[in-house]
Amino acid sequence: MSAPAQAPKIRRIGPLPTEEAKWTELRKIEWTDQEGKDRVWEAAARKTRGKGGIDAVAITPILRHPNKPPSTMIILQYRPPVEAICVEFPAGLIDEGETPEQAAVRELKEETGYEGKVLDCSPTIVADPGLTNANMQMVIIEVNLKEGDEEPEQHLDAGEHIERVIVPLDQLYDKLKAYSKEEGKIVDARLFHWAHGLHWSTRLNLTG
Repeated sequence: MSAPAQAPKIRRIGPLPTEEAKWTELRKIEWTDQEGKDRVWEAAARKTRGKGGIDAVAITPILRHPNKPPSTMIILQYRPPVEAICVEFPAGLIDEGETPEQAAVRELKEETGYEGKVLDCSPTIVADPGLTNANMQMVIIEVNLKEGDEEPEQHLDAGEHIERVIVPLDQLYDKLKAYSKEEGKIVDARLFHWAHGLHWSTRLNLTG
């Protein structure tokens, strides 16, 4: 991917009229709590959820190379809601008729150019249940590389600008902590939690 001509920037932030919202909607949820008291909750929801009931996938690529340690690939892309470059796993919405596994393979190829084999798919999980009903599944994909392989071409949608970074698994936690100290960058919670668990399972010898 060629470098973008300029740094992204926010021009203006304002309220979004309901009739202009293509991807999300606000909901007023009226519910009754454990004490029988009626309450109201404000939430955001995606308009794109298909019949499968799952919004998206996040992909954990495991890259295996004959002469290098096991690695993963993370991506950097600008996220307007947080006004920063987000360090995250490859991810994307599930198309109608796709399984999470199929969506993960497709999104990995589009965003990184790499192809691989699905090793595991998580149950449906949520990331911010106090704000939204958005959900996802996390998919682990193994990518087997050969000596001399060149970096494959990305297949990005119009307007996508994604930087790929390969990181050895045993360096991922420290790499993310370093990114978090850089101005204009923020680390996605799912990626950091995954790296945090990997790091501390090794430190505490939880893997035996």
